Amino acid sequence: MTRFASFCTLLAMFFAASPGAFSQEAACVDGFAASFPCASVNLLSQVSLAEMNGSYANDIWGWTDDMTGKEYAIVGLSDGTSFVDVSNPTDPVFLGKLPGRGSASTWRDMKVYADHAFVVSEASGHGMQVFDLTQLRGRTGPTTFAETAHYNTVGRVHNIAINEDTGYAYIVGAGGGAGCAGGLHMVDIQDPLNPTFAGCFDDDGYTHDVQCVVYDGPDTDYTGAEICFASNEDTVTIVDVTDKASPVEISQAVYPNDAYTHQGWLTEDHKYFIANDELDESNFSFNTRTLIFDVSDLDSPEFARQYNHPTASTDHNSYVKGRYAYQSNYTSGLRIVDLDRLLSTGGPVREVAFFDTFTQNDNVGFGGGSWSNYPYFESGIVIVSDQGGGLFVVEPQLAGQNPVANESDATPGSVALSAAYPNPFADRTQFELTLGDTQEIDVAVYDVLGRRVVDLFRGTLGANEQRTFVFDGTALPAGLYFVRVTGEDFAETRQVALTR
Repeated sequence: MTRFASFCTLLAMFFAASPGAFSQEAACVDGFAASFPCASVNLLSQVSLAEMNGSYANDIWGWTDDMTGKEYAIVGLSDGTSFVDVSNPTDPVFLGKLPGRGSASTWRDMKVYADHAFVVSEASGHGMQVFDLTQLRGRTGPTTFAETAHYNTVGRVHNIAINEDTGYAYIVGAGGGAGCAGGLHMVDIQDPLNPTFAGCFDDDGYTHDVQCVVYDGPDTDYTGAEICFASNEDTVTIVDVTDKASPVEISQAVYPNDAYTHQGWLTEDHKYFIANDELDESNFSFNTRTLIFDVSDLDSPEFARQYNHPTASTDHNSYVKGRYAYQSNYTSGLRIVDLDRLLSTGGPVREVAFFDTFTQNDNVGFGGGSWSNYPYFESGIVIVSDQGGGLFVVEPQLAGQNPVANESDATPGSVALSAAYPNPFADRTQFELTLGDTQEIDVAVYDVLGRRVVDLFRGTLGANEQRTFVFDGTALPAGLYFVRVTGEDFAETRQVALTR
């Protein structure tokens, strides 16, 4: 497995950022909210970089004060972290900034636990800053804040995840100090002001991003265990970290045409992992891809399908809330994907709303646009960070939609592709495909490097016509393969294992 430095926005510091003056509330009408392209997402406000005393924005997270009910945006900047009161989303208030340690950096990340923010950066020697968020109570104007505590067991850090159910932080992509070879550096933060090193997992090398949960999904062998889903550059690596001193790799999930496995998030039922690859668009000339893994069997996860977006932009951070995935895809901004059919029947997903924070283009690359978003406020607002545009506060209009009934592209809802049988297989396996509408389709087999190794069918399949395809693997080496069916407006994939 090739390991290399983070590719998140390598060129981002060089793009021509728009100054982004403060924008007032604007409904999404006829495809625009003010000057921003949109669909079913209203603009409530924008706070520019200048208003936050910054020159470049990266990651974002949120905090709700349980005492006051106020909602706050925590926005990463190149030289620190800003705090914005968004409890009145049409009139946000910039409250101040926590300067970072060391030099400025493109990369800064933060998460929240027990009313404290934990902030990391790729700046050399930065470590992990701890900030008591209750200091924001009663603030009405800008303040320069000081960190409340500091964890210096690591130096530069790419990213941080926190399992709020257990009180453990997972520092990833670290260098300097006890960096755990860039893998999982586990920290007990149950006492937020006294973070304590708890253990390492680096058996699979560098981790770019991770989500760790107390598992409550279909695989009852792991119910109640603390499980991490790590995006490890070319795999999704699943790790049992219940015992921090002796974490155990459970499995690795692979997929065709991997370039840089970047980040992902579980569906709330813990059955699927929704992931993205940050370099596949540029390496393979794809449109944006959303990768969907069936992780209902943690010992044997499978690449289930992918969603091909209508835009060419590079994807970045994605988070799941309820039936929707909220995705920040750089130049195409915030995209909202409905997972309802996936969750109910294992069917395909589709984009149902968007707000494009970057109006210049939707091109592939790192030259501007939305870095991340936070969709978890009870109020229903979503906060979005844009590298040159600062903070956007938006309001998706998703309630009452019935995408399956209202969609014009009904064909994907009636695609039925069976699992390969037998799977695994020694020589030959087969599966069945049925389409709802007549379409031109292509059926082929790919290896784990994304190479097309077997052509099964290319032509027209009629409405409600069932076809059985046979994958003859007698001339191929043992290993994982992917049977992929591509139609005019859909793509389906099934993973199969060839044994000898």
